[in-house]
Amino acid sequence: MRRPLYGMFVGIIALVGLVFATQTPVLAQTAYTTQFVTSITYQNIGSGVATLSFNFYAQNSSTAIPYSVATLQPNAGASLAVGNVSGISSGFQGTAVIQSDQPVASTLVQVPVNSPVKNRPLSNGFRSDEGAADFLIPTVLRNAFDTHTRFSIQNVDTVGADIEVKFVSAESGNLGQVVHTQNFTNVPPNAAVYIDAGQLEQQLGSSFNGSAQISAKKTGTSNPGKVVAAALELSIRGLNANGFEGIAGGVGGGSNTVYMPSAICNAFGGQQTAYAVQNVDPPGQPGSQNASVTVTYLTRDANNPTAPLQTNTFTVSIPPGAKASIAGCTSNVPSGHSGSAVISSTGAKIVAIGKVTGPAFTSASPGLTSGASKLALPYVRWSQTQYSTGVRQRTSIAIQNIGSTDLAAGAVTVKYYDKNGNLVGSHSLPAIPANAKVNSNPTNIGPAGNEFGYYADDTYGGSAVIEGPPGSQLVALARVFSNTPAGEVGEDYNGIPIQ
Repeated sequence: MRRPLYGMFVGIIALVGLVFATQTPVLAQTAYTTQFVTSITYQNIGSGVATLSFNFYAQNSSTAIPYSVATLQPNAGASLAVGNVSGISSGFQGTAVIQSDQPVASTLVQVPVNSPVKNRPLSNGFRSDEGAADFLIPTVLRNAFDTHTRFSIQNVDTVGADIEVKFVSAESGNLGQVVHTQNFTNVPPNAAVYIDAGQLEQQLGSSFNGSAQISAKKTGTSNPGKVVAAALELSIRGLNANGFEGIAGGVGGGSNTVYMPSAICNAFGGQQTAYAVQNVDPPGQPGSQNASVTVTYLTRDANNPTAPLQTNTFTVSIPPGAKASIAGCTSNVPSGHSGSAVISSTGAKIVAIGKVTGPAFTSASPGLTSGASKLALPYVRWSQTQYSTGVRQRTSIAIQNIGSTDLAAGAVTVKYYDKNGNLVGSHSLPAIPANAKVNSNPTNIGPAGNEFGYYADDTYGGSAVIEGPPGSQLVALARVFSNTPAGEVGEDYNGIPIQ
């Protein structure tokens, strides 16, 4: 049985999501005017050799552009640059579906083209069963915090979809109000539509800070459709860029508990986490409730990994459809601390996006609502010798125990694999208290990890698998760093459960 995995690639210069574009760059480039080319990193998380193929779909097109790739050994990872696919030309904007006879995990990497932007926005692909009639983008910005948001919505149903998008304000004077509704009709299966908040001044006003609620129906009916979504946040005047997946909403979406493997206040050179937490109940509907939210932080001195954990809390109420922005340093995380968090709600369910900001640093990834005993990380790199030059990257992994009991030292292992699926080395983790986190990176396996994912023939590819005891509940966040003259930049993506 071939298992579809969906992904979105946004657009050319001023269009959403994920991108493929190689035109001549404009002068005075910012993140918003930068063109990106998408690289799809994918990992075989099954037990047998995977036979895979890709189908690409241009915007609003049902015509597949097929592309075959080599088979993939168990645990092996590979990358496909969309610009190398025959049948796709410069300026392509669209989506892809991976077909495989083994389970596959995929992370999309947006690579800037001839740009001063050095960050590479990351987001994970979706399994076919992760589509939903209601999807949420918990944070959408237009000319707010020097940022425009672009997002893409992919129809993962077998028939056409009619899609409605509601923009909900998070501003105090208009909190929870729908300020704009946008509709798309008969979007073909596997295709996507794109929204650029930067182009919606007439609809959203000169500045907008809020969220988006997406609903889909099978074309011409009242029957639920099935979509997924992903977003890019791009600096209007600066070079910051990040990407993240949307989250299923509606009756079956959201959760009363969301886990964040990263919580920071003024650590690592001034980094700070901020959570965009959205109430999944639709605004203005009978039965919709406020979400009474509590954030519980478990942190310790960032420079002392053996220091005692400290617990601090913060509370806020969020109206239906609205979001709240919760910054670590203003919600009781001690300065200089790093750790993890649990966001809980009573009343309405919630979804959340976790962000990290700091000097020259920005990242984003969805909060997690459930864990697994085994997680995949398709995109892992580390360089000791060429990181300072900006040529190569480094990946740090935060692993959070969201189970109700502590995990003993040695109970969880991170296994690092080369591009062919060979085990390079294993890192046995220290004890992980319930809801707390520990870290790992390729240097924890010794000298074999010093140039992990990079090879003498100038090829690349490396991945990791996190393994806990049967029944354990783990979540993970990988932070991929690049070095620039202005300092480190980085982007996050979540570990992918291996079922």
